Amino acid sequence: MDRLLGAADGALRTLFAPPRGARPCPVIPADETVLTPEERRESASLMRVNHVGEICAQALYTAQAAATRDPVLRTHFERAAREETDHLAWTRARLDQLGARPSLLNPLWYAGAFALGVVAGRFGDRVSLGFVVETERQVETHLESHLERLPAADHASRAVVAQMKADEAAHAAQALAQGAAELPALAKGLMRAAAKVMTTTAHVV
Repeated sequence: MDRLLGAADGALRTLFAPPRGARPCPVIPADETVLTPEERRESASLMRVNHVGEICAQALYTAQAAATRDPVLRTHFERAAREETDHLAWTRARLDQLGARPSLLNPLWYAGAFALGVVAGRFGDRVSLGFVVETERQVETHLESHLERLPAADHASRAVVAQMKADEAAHAAQALAQGAAELPALAKGLMRAAAKVMTTTAHVV
């Protein structure tokens, strides 16, 4: 019951409460962001996708923390979720600065990611950790593509995305150190396909 209540509280906080990061938002000192209307729209769309990714990260880690019976691993997942809260706060703040809204489908994205986290947890801790590794690797690749697509003048968004990319790589390394199992190629392919649907939809909705 405590885990269920904790999961419900996490969902409500992620979806409806203003996120509060523990770390200050990354910046590039002395580089001012000045964008054309077209650049602002493109940055807003990309940062909305990144914000959705952080909604999903909260759901995944919350579900995996609830699914494991290992208290040490549960603490690991809960700590990772807190670290991802920084990303959630940074991307939401950047959306506000750009005058853009988050995805209208955030409750759906959260529910789907939470379900995936529960399923991964049911296969055991090593598989659950392997799911983290593959997720973070795919997110890292996705963020690299955003660094290529973001307007060169959008120093604010680029600073956020660069720090997120470094953090995701660290989370993957931590999961590997915990004994993550390598996922089969089919599972990796299905994860990429699901991510493609999410990113394509969130770019506009």
